[in-house]
Amino acid sequence: MDRTLSAPGKLFLSGEFAVLWGGEARIVGIGPRAHAFVRSRDDRRVDIVLAGGRLSGHATPAGVRWAAPVTDDFKFVSVAVDLAYRLSGVEGPGFSVAFEPSPLVNGHKLGIGSSARAAVLAVEAARHALGATWDTLKLSLLAHADAQNGKGSGADVAASFAGGVVRYRRFDASTLLTAAARGGLVSAVEQSQPVHLARMGEPVFTMIYAFSGKSASTTGLVKEVERRLDVEARKRFVDRSDAHSEALEHGLLRRDFDAVKSASGALQALLWELEVTRTDELERILGIARTFGCGGKQSGAGGGDGAILFAPDESTATQLIESLSARDFVAFRVNPERGLQGEVTRHPLLSSWLDAVD
Repeated sequence: MDRTLSAPGKLFLSGEFAVLWGGEARIVGIGPRAHAFVRSRDDRRVDIVLAGGRLSGHATPAGVRWAAPVTDDFKFVSVAVDLAYRLSGVEGPGFSVAFEPSPLVNGHKLGIGSSARAAVLAVEAARHALGATWDTLKLSLLAHADAQNGKGSGADVAASFAGGVVRYRRFDASTLLTAAARGGLVSAVEQSQPVHLARMGEPVFTMIYAFSGKSASTTGLVKEVERRLDVEARKRFVDRSDAHSEALEHGLLRRDFDAVKSASGALQALLWELEVTRTDELERILGIARTFGCGGKQSGAGGGDGAILFAPDESTATQLIESLSARDFVAFRVNPERGLQGEVTRHPLLSSWLDAVD
């Protein structure tokens, strides 16, 4: 049985660092969407197909026995598929799944959560192929954490799964990671706490994403920030971030643009205090936004990627995008996208990739 799946990318509205230390993040699922195409098999072979190649293996109750070393391009999806078989505890059937490439700008990722989205799509593809009933969000969070040696907040996974605008607190995957390594994964998943995820209303003001021109190294930035801040300093940071985030949400939902500008500015000032997130490109983007009376802040860890900008009306948004584009920044409107879903039509490119390997 064949199935096409799709999921959105993500942008942080607030809480990029706070969510790592117990705070709340507000995130939005955005386009462009990415697709995966899964095809069930009658044997135990498992194929993962990307634009750059293929990884194959054989399904076992203890995971997938890959026929070749797993390279970085396949890391997140291969971990997700391997965990799926371990959670199912079955030898098969196998399946083949192809993934659409994430969009690049001048060879750089846009910073909208491509690895998280790939993990979500891989888990859902396996669930469909195996006829399983597991919690796709929870297993995706586990897979994404496992592929990063327990690092990351999982906020991008939550946004890609749920879509729309959501509040999220970090899911503690440590017990599941231990069970995945030592055994007892099924019972650990069944006994694990629910994911803290709640829907927000959709913002009433136009949102714009402006890409800085280079990708951020999130892991390195987080490591440096955590080296600088002790536990008490992180707690104070979280308290301030959560307060400004709540003010931003209220402004976005209550049509109070002055509150949106004030809260987004306060959130950015707080992030600048971390010292390592600032770049000339981000400062330029935010400076240009201010000249049009718009608000905004970096979206993500900083040191690259881009900024989420808020415009009071469509006319101002158009002028801001034109100004940013004239200065060689990639900028576009963003609207909340639906979360993970199955599609009614066959994906022609991805299905042709699977035809070529069958």
